[in-house]
Amino acid sequence: MPDVALPREVFLSHASGDGDVATRLVEVLRGHGVPVGYSVSNIRGAQQWHDEIGAALNRCDWFTLLLSPNAVKSMWVKRELLFALQQNHFANRIIPVVLEHCQYEKLSWTLPTIQMVDFTRSFDEGCRDLLRIWGIGFVP
Repeated sequence: MPDVALPREVFLSHASGDGDVATRLVEVLRGHGVPVGYSVSNIRGAQQWHDEIGAALNRCDWFTLLLSPNAVKSMWVKRELLFALQQNHFANRIIPVVLEHCQYEKLSWTLPTIQMVDFTRSFDEGCRDLLRIWGIGFVP
């Protein structure tokens, strides 16, 4: 289980096809005082987005990964995850979030060894479980 240090900033890795859920989750996290590095709001049009993603991965101290069939097919989600798995600052601070049942082990053979947060039952229950990792109570 990850230590309960409050995040300085959470990197949110997600496939573009899951953008609506990602945006909704970002709103909940920020509403509960959790800063989130998120591509839609943190990367402006003319910037080199891959450089910005790299900077966010280095800046953030937690890595959250939204898992879905879209994520399994995403080359960028896989790249972000593989980078995070190699970084000491993400040790015990990677949180896979299951949005939909999928073959997430295709992203990394290590994913099944990491405790996951289940959003398949309901969005609110998933948010409650995710925030509980940091000792934050969920207020819908």
